[in-house]
Amino acid sequence: MKNFIYILIVIFSLNACSEYQAVLKGEDVAAKFKFGTELYDEGDFTKANRIFVQIVPKYRGKPQAQKLMYMYCMTFYQTKDYFTSNYQMERFVEAYPKSEKLEEIAFLSAKSYYMLSPVSSKDQSETLIAVDKLQEFINKYPNSSYMSTASDLVRELDHKLEEKAYNIALQYNVTGPFHRDYNSAISAFDNFLVEFPGSAFKEDALFYKFDSAYKLAINSVAWKEFERVEKALNYYNSLLFVFPETKYSGQLKEMYQDLQEIKNKTSTTKS
Repeated sequence: MKNFIYILIVIFSLNACSEYQAVLKGEDVAAKFKFGTELYDEGDFTKANRIFVQIVPKYRGKPQAQKLMYMYCMTFYQTKDYFTSNYQMERFVEAYPKSEKLEEIAFLSAKSYYMLSPVSSKDQSETLIAVDKLQEFINKYPNSSYMSTASDLVRELDHKLEEKAYNIALQYNVTGPFHRDYNSAISAFDNFLVEFPGSAFKEDALFYKFDSAYKLAINSVAWKEFERVEKALNYYNSLLFVFPETKYSGQLKEMYQDLQEIKNKTSTTKS
């Protein structure tokens, strides 16, 4: 019985494949539309797309064009060809502004850009575009049923941008000893805190800004020690003002003592 069922499955598959090839190579546009729609409804988006590619130009201006273009756009999205889906979906929005599928396609067009956003360690140009596209959707369709999801996606992308900016600033801190330059780290953290004032990385940024100033101070030439220690202590106070129960309290105690010793020494020397 198992062998019989297997044979039936093979025969059915061969017939389906044969029918697909016949329609694909044929000239009957209506047959292509019908079979492509069946494949789409069955979830075979790759094969449906190959058929739709052939007939899209031939349905321009016809009553079936909107349905065809909707399925055509969706086949790119469903097969994860997000570069093409965002382009085709934007064309759909322009061509069919009164379509009942308008909001869905407009949202998926923006989401296609989101899907192209890389991990935070890579260049974030695509992420910036995705944020803009999602924000455009939110502004244009404020009452959309997709609003909540779109807002969540924007928050996720914003976090990724924050993480990227934070890691760039942190890298300056890490490489400080090699370049004898902690001022670049301090500037980078300053820029980060201005650009992302409510960031989830704010506590870390304030700590490593202080840490950069601390390292600059304890490795300073004598004539700059006092000024650099004062600056580091200001950053120390800023961190504790915003995060009095900071997770870095253990490290801060020893660092603060080091700075105070230098300050007392330089004050005695000045006296």
